[in-house]
Amino acid sequence: MPESDATLVRHPADRMFASDNAVGASTEIVEAVARASAGGHLAYGEDAYTVEARRKVTEVFGHEAIVHCVSTGSAANGLALATLLDPWGSVLCHRGSHIFYDECGAPEFFTSGGKLIPLDGPDGKIDPDELGRAVRAGVGSIHSAQPQVVSITQATESGSVYTVDEIRALTTIAHDAGLRVHMDGARFTNALVALDITAAEMTWRAGVDILSFGVTKNGGLTTDAVVAFDTTLGTELAYRVKRAGQLTSKMRFQSAQLAAYLTDDVWMRNARHANAMAERLVDGLRATPHVHVRGTGGANIVFCHLPDATVEALTDDGFVFHHGHPEPGVARLVTSHATTPDAVDALVAAIRRAQDAA
Repeated sequence: MPESDATLVRHPADRMFASDNAVGASTEIVEAVARASAGGHLAYGEDAYTVEARRKVTEVFGHEAIVHCVSTGSAANGLALATLLDPWGSVLCHRGSHIFYDECGAPEFFTSGGKLIPLDGPDGKIDPDELGRAVRAGVGSIHSAQPQVVSITQATESGSVYTVDEIRALTTIAHDAGLRVHMDGARFTNALVALDITAAEMTWRAGVDILSFGVTKNGGLTTDAVVAFDTTLGTELAYRVKRAGQLTSKMRFQSAQLAAYLTDDVWMRNARHANAMAERLVDGLRATPHVHVRGTGGANIVFCHLPDATVEALTDDGFVFHHGHPEPGVARLVTSHATTPDAVDALVAAIRRAQDAA
């Protein structure tokens, strides 16, 4: 059977704004994987690379933690939530969150049927007042799923960033009601550099119990991580990782990526660049007539309203991006550690040409 056309397409890097997953890995991370291939090593995480990766995570977060590398962010989210949730429990999350909208029921699968309860709030952030009501809904009723976990997405799917005070407000509501807190940090480092704070300030010091720590979107190759700040979760999390098929035999290749990511400021440098390119893009769009930038932004995702004719012209010109979500007429443009200033300027210029032609 011949390959589908999609498998043969190679998009120009300077036209790629569909996702930060669409670009390659950082050189430092690729080189670390190559080094891990030399020599013999014990399997299933009993290797020096895994020890070093866990040490570095503990160092950057300033807190003892249970760390497991996994293959995808969806696996990290599902395993983290399953470790905190009973099958009859519920997860309170934003309606636009990745776990609710984009993971094909994976959280429910990993949690053996745990229920996701969508909450609203502007700019992709959970409204504290709505959360205050949700943590009490159905409590003690045998007929209702019991609220047990709050999941916060940082940065949000709207590209916005929770401030530390906003995180602490939500975690306080959760903990006061006896709930635990999960953070989906697929773009964790983009949020971190946007706030210019430490990893500790944005997680355990603000009340986060467990983190899905994103690496792939910010220069990684094939790994993300689950980081539990409550070390009493260690035994259950380890068994769940194995049971889910996420305890890879050659774990050193994933661990080497995480260790390299946290070495010599690679993670922060990549995120700073991606965010700077998003800011450059926003500046260019706001200076373009008839283009409305949506939301407050802050990380490396930009939403804007573009006419259908402009979208068609950009697509014909080879630019790759998502549009029509979360609603018709809205384009989603994502910058990455590999996005260049020239690529951003070319996109803005193409939008202006299309607008002028229209």
